[in-house]
Amino acid sequence: MRELRGRCPGVRFEGIGGPAMAAEGLDSLVPMERLSLMGLTEIVRHLPGLLRLRRDLHRRWRADPPDAFLGIDLPDFNLGLARRLRADGIPTLHYVSPTIWAWRRGRVRGIRRAVDRMLTLYPFEEQFYVESGVDAVCVGHPAADRFPLQPDTAAARRRLGLAADATVVALLPGSRGSEIDRLLEPFLGAAALLAERADAPDFVIPVAAPRLRERIEAAVDRHNIRLRTRLLDGDTATAATAADVALTASGTATLEVMLAKRPMVVAYRLSPLSYQIVRRLIRVPWVSQPNLLAGEPLVPEYFQADVTPQVLADAAAYWLDEAPARLQLVHRFRELHEGLARGADARAAQAVLEVLR
Repeated sequence: MRELRGRCPGVRFEGIGGPAMAAEGLDSLVPMERLSLMGLTEIVRHLPGLLRLRRDLHRRWRADPPDAFLGIDLPDFNLGLARRLRADGIPTLHYVSPTIWAWRRGRVRGIRRAVDRMLTLYPFEEQFYVESGVDAVCVGHPAADRFPLQPDTAAARRRLGLAADATVVALLPGSRGSEIDRLLEPFLGAAALLAERADAPDFVIPVAAPRLRERIEAAVDRHNIRLRTRLLDGDTATAATAADVALTASGTATLEVMLAKRPMVVAYRLSPLSYQIVRRLIRVPWVSQPNLLAGEPLVPEYFQADVTPQVLADAAAYWLDEAPARLQLVHRFRELHEGLARGADARAAQAVLEVLR
C-alpha cells in the first residue's frame, strides 16, 4: 500500500484489514476479527456469516468496481470472491499463495480461474504456478526485508530491560484466542521447569491483543514465574531477537524467529476433529517455515498430545546447552534469510501495476 501510494498519488484502498493497514489509508469495511478464525471446526461454526460477508462484498464491488482486487492470504475466502469479481471484469490478484504444494494440489485449477496474477513469497511457489499455467511473480517475503541479516541482540535486550548476559526464552503461543487456549499452559509449564535450572532464564511474551493480556497475566501468576516474565504489547520481532531460544506456535512466528536467527521449538494443537482431518490431507513432512524452506528438519516440531511441558522444556534446554548445534543452525537461518530478502513491497506494487496496465 505504501509503495502504491508513492507510485499512484490519490490511490484509495478499501476492504478488510487491521490497524497497520488502516494506518496506511485502508477504509476497513468490517472488523478484521470477522476473518481471524483458526481450525476447521471454528471456521465451520462461523461459515454462514463468512458466506454472507463475501456476498455483501461482491455486491458492493460489482456495483462500484475497483480498478483491481487484491486478496491477501485467506484463500478459501478471497479466491472465491476473486473468481466472482474476475467474471465481472475486475482485474484480480492474490498475495500469499495457499499451500497447494502441501495439500489439495488440485486447487490450482480454481486459482487459474480466479486470478490474473499470483504473488508468492517463495521462489518454489512461483515455479509451481508457472508450470501450472498461472501467471505468478515471486516478490520475496516482506518480513525478510524488515529483519537485519545480523540481529542486534544487545539492543533488543536493552529495549526490554534485560541484562546483556541473561539467559532469555521467548514464549510465542500465538495471536488467536484458540491458540492461547491450547498452547499457553504447556508453554508456561515448560517455562516453570526451565526456571529450575542453575541459569534460570528470563521469559518474554508478546501479547498480540489487549484482550489477551489479563488471561496471560493470570496464567503467569499460576505458574509462579511472574518475577522472571515480561509481557510486551505485540512485537514478536524484539522478543525473538532478545531471546536465546523460543517456544513458538507453528505459523508466521516461526519465520520471524528464523529471521532473528534464534533456535526454536515449534508446537501446535488443533481441536481433535480438525487434527484428524488435517493429518489425512497434508502431504509435507513438516509444517514450520524453517523446515519447509530448508527441506530438512532444522528445528523440532511437536503436535497434539506431544505438546507437554516436559517435552518442550527438554527441547529448549538442548538449544541452550549445545553451542555447536546452535551456531550451525544460525548459519543455516542466515542462508535462508538471504534467499527471501528481495524488496517485497516494491516488487508487489510493481506486479499490481503491471496487471492494471
